[in-house]
Amino acid sequence: MSTKALESLIDEALGNIRNDRKVAREFLNEIANIIAAEPEHNKQLSPVAAKHIETLQRSNEQLVKLIAIRQKSLPQAAELSASDKEGLFDLIQKEIENV
Repeated sequence: MSTKALESLIDEALGNIRNDRKVAREFLNEIANIIAAEPEHNKQLSPVAAKHIETLQRSNEQLVKLIAIRQKSLPQAAELSASDKEGLFDLIQKEIENV
């Protein structure tokens, strides 16, 4: 597989991940609003919300894998510094907190 084809697939995967995260986040917000308005629905909707949180966590794992793939394609001299890694971790944590 050519580098260009791989980059194209990675870009498509990133787009899909972002879209999935957006949909999951919107749905979680809807569930939270329903539960806030009608607390008796909490028991039925909590498992659904948990599944969507799992989707967001899987997308985080996919992002980390894509970063690793891209990192492998870079010249060996280019590595993530400790501060870069911390920054990526902080971004992922912020996404989780926004849910």
